Amino acid sequence: MNQEKIGKFIASCRKKQKLTQEQLAEKLGITYKAVSKWETGKGLPDASIMMDLCSILEINVNDLLSGEKVVIEQYIDKADENLIKLQKQKEIGISSARWTHITTIIIFLIWNAINVIKYGITQAIDMPEFIVMNIITLTYFIIYIFLLRRIERK
Repeated sequence: MNQEKIGKFIASCRKKQKLTQEQLAEKLGITYKAVSKWETGKGLPDASIMMDLCSILEINVNDLLSGEKVVIEQYIDKADENLIKLQKQKEIGISSARWTHITTIIIFLIWNAINVIKYGITQAIDMPEFIVMNIITLTYFIIYIFLLRRIERK
């Protein structure tokens, strides 16, 4: 999705409704800075407010995600295209989150390994911070597995 195109479209629709960024933000219960980010292409509206935004701007979600008014002949093609783009963005987000969690777990494990090498296993096991770090690592890993399964089911 072209965030800049969508942003310009939002700005255009807002101006057609004779609304300032502040007025639109107030109607949506957000800050005018969020509206500014959309309109400059630095972000997209959260899915939770898209319907309200579309209602205020008198457009539909397909128009919003396309960054233009979609003519009826192109409607189905644009809807399919937008769904595919949203799915790809979701997959990228999941992949990014997965690598972030894996990296964090690896860092925890390396830190524990360094302590074992530095102090020896018997002395490391007696260190409270070593035990706490292992508990944190294990907890983080369990939470990661639980969240990963929930995300992949959706």
